[in-house]
Amino acid sequence: MKAALVSLGSVSSQITYEAMKKYFDEVDMIQLRNIEVSLGKDSGILYNGEKLAIYDCIFLKGSFRYANLLRSIAAMLEGKVPYMPIPANAFSTVHNKLLTHLALQQHNIPMPRTYISSTVEAAKELLKKVHYPIVMKFPEGTQGKGVMFAESVSSAASLLDALVALNQPVIIQEYIETDGSDIRAIVVGEKVVAAYKRKAQKGDKRSNIHAGGKGEAVQLTREVNKIAVDTARSLGVDICGVDILESPLGPLVIEANLSPGLQGISQVSTIDIPDAMASFLFRKTQEALNKGNKSRHDEAMKDMKLRNIASNPTSEPHSILTSLTFRGDKIILPEFVTKMTGFRDTKEYSIKAQKGKVEIEEFQI
Repeated sequence: MKAALVSLGSVSSQITYEAMKKYFDEVDMIQLRNIEVSLGKDSGILYNGEKLAIYDCIFLKGSFRYANLLRSIAAMLEGKVPYMPIPANAFSTVHNKLLTHLALQQHNIPMPRTYISSTVEAAKELLKKVHYPIVMKFPEGTQGKGVMFAESVSSAASLLDALVALNQPVIIQEYIETDGSDIRAIVVGEKVVAAYKRKAQKGDKRSNIHAGGKGEAVQLTREVNKIAVDTARSLGVDICGVDILESPLGPLVIEANLSPGLQGISQVSTIDIPDAMASFLFRKTQEALNKGNKSRHDEAMKDMKLRNIASNPTSEPHSILTSLTFRGDKIILPEFVTKMTGFRDTKEYSIKAQKGKVEIEEFQI
């Protein structure tokens, strides 16, 4: 089997690539920045100016800045590559915090109270009603960037004015006091393979490792474990990082990440996370290929049966499960039906129809 890891070449991607080489027959490391997607008459995906090779598995990774490109690549490959852990629409949803929270809301995933308003004036009115401190976020951003904290209405209004000047939309969210800590859970398939608690450095509320936070091993409760897996399922992805706050009212999801860094968690966890990802990708690719082979076998057998019926017509009725072709509101019968019945456009036919059933019989004078 042949696989590809498409990424920006981070350390986390490099160690995942090395792990994948232990399972797949061949693995290519592809630089995302060197990919082009063309649409229209000559549509296709080019890598370094050449047509992208054919793969059994493609693992797409990249930051929010490349969300549109990642979605375009995945959309072009869906239905052609047997297995990809992240579908096209997920790159738009998960790389946008607002869309992420909307997806979580639709699946009843617990999260902090979150607000979005249509105008600056409406946002300022909202600032008078919420409890402080609050968190203000850009919809797009990772590693703690674009996350601000306001202790009062005046400070929040000042931040809002600055954001408006930058022509940036903003999400307002209640602040959950956790002493600057949160939990990052790495979900692979139907389970959390590893997790750790991140603690913000002194004077900062952001617990992200890239923002100076420190990590320590943590044993998840059954509830937190389930919420992490449910979050990945609600976003439609097989691999992701889920960030969770342990609030007095229970676990709350604050973010998901399609390309979670593995360096921080690998320092405190005894689990070989890249290996867990690689073995999962290999297993799912095998399943997809086996399913595809079975589908092709079933189609071949059905086609053989149809050809046999068409070439050996009898007066005995034949029954076979097949799909119908429509041209507007008209039904086009399968070719074997025409051959077997001997129907011709020069003859007249009696048609009896009711919901879910149709009978056609040659009209006898």
